[in-house]
Amino acid sequence: MNKKLGALGLLAASAIVLAGCSASPSGSAAPSDTDGFDPEGAKGQDITFWVMGGDTPAEARDYLVDAYEEATGGTLTIEEQSWGDALTKLANQLPDANNTPDVTEIGNTWAPTFTTAGAFSDLSGIYEDLGGADLLPSFVEVGEVDGAQYALPYYFGSRYITYRKDIWEAAGLDVPTTLDQFNEDVKTLKSDGQAGFYIGGQDWRNGISWIFANGGELAEKDGDTWKSTLSAENSIKGLTQFQDLFTNASTAPVTEADSTPWVNINNDKDGNPPTAATIIAPGWAHWSIGDFVEEKTNDDGTKTEVREWNDDTFGVFPLPGVEEGSVAPVFAGGSNIGISATSKNQAGAKELLRIVFSDEYQEMLGKNGLGPANTKFVSSLGDDQFAKALIDSALGSKLTPAAPGWAAVEGKKILEEFFGKVAAGGDIAALAAEYDEKINAIING
Repeated sequence: MNKKLGALGLLAASAIVLAGCSASPSGSAAPSDTDGFDPEGAKGQDITFWVMGGDTPAEARDYLVDAYEEATGGTLTIEEQSWGDALTKLANQLPDANNTPDVTEIGNTWAPTFTTAGAFSDLSGIYEDLGGADLLPSFVEVGEVDGAQYALPYYFGSRYITYRKDIWEAAGLDVPTTLDQFNEDVKTLKSDGQAGFYIGGQDWRNGISWIFANGGELAEKDGDTWKSTLSAENSIKGLTQFQDLFTNASTAPVTEADSTPWVNINNDKDGNPPTAATIIAPGWAHWSIGDFVEEKTNDDGTKTEVREWNDDTFGVFPLPGVEEGSVAPVFAGGSNIGISATSKNQAGAKELLRIVFSDEYQEMLGKNGLGPANTKFVSSLGDDQFAKALIDSALGSKLTPAAPGWAAVEGKKILEEFFGKVAAGGDIAALAAEYDEKINAIING
């Protein structure tokens, strides 16, 4: 099947032309990319690995650098990219053999666009060696084209509720067991200066949980065509709940999208009370939640607050579903990983993937609160309340549609606009119809 590269040109607001890529998913720049490992060919190869944001901890980065040098004698350079401009940088640099990262982390929701556009090398020849059927299935699927694997899971994270036990207990509230109960409880907790539930108006990645919980979808495939389904009955029901929740429980700006809500649930370093009783965030956020201990100055001059979790003050639970005792399907956060099809260091890049999918590294991810790509190592997350909430919420979690143009939808911030207008009190049915049309124009690449 011949795949066109035009989809990548939609990734940013400006028209990005990826003329340098191959016109097939496997990438002609890497003619042997369906082969297995080539340890001899990897010897002495210096490669670059792009990680997105700060989720990959320093311990894991150091391990990769050392293990790669030991395995190949080459140098691994890890470069951290900002999520904010990552789409544009990937779209510009992946086609350029002289400037491409050899291996890159990529948001799981972007994977279908890049894989169908031929940006990554075919990993089918090493798929079984890297974990095969034990790898997180939903993340594998978004990185596949015609049954071949181009982007594999890197780590997963799921979103769950963190709440102030002290505030909830003072209000006489227990942990809710249905979504309706949760919605009503957090509305009662809103007061001057305090959100009952802090969520930004444009925070669609968390807001879509209410669509999913009510049986709605962002888009569905009809034959060979993807169609946006914001106007579907169940989606409208979830959006109506979100609008009510934002209006009556949140104090966040309508214009706020991705944020750091743990700042709101914490007392500040001077002891001032929190500005939120409840938040929803990925599992790894709990490292930033707790009583203030000290402020440390980093090597680059920035400051980091050291906090210590207090079980008497804070608690966690999965967002409840519509049915009594069920768990709502939340958006599965996390990333995929792939080898650039234009990389001149295919052998070295594959050796890095061998290390990434090794038992040692998978366990290291879990111990740092990141869901390991290989499901055999989920136990490395531990058995504490955080691991339980993460695993319980992840079991029913969902990804965004595996449509070839989905990265373009995100790149144009269409859902931020839509959710912001819904949160601002707009006519949900009219907005849903308007934005279905906008999404349909680009979702199929």
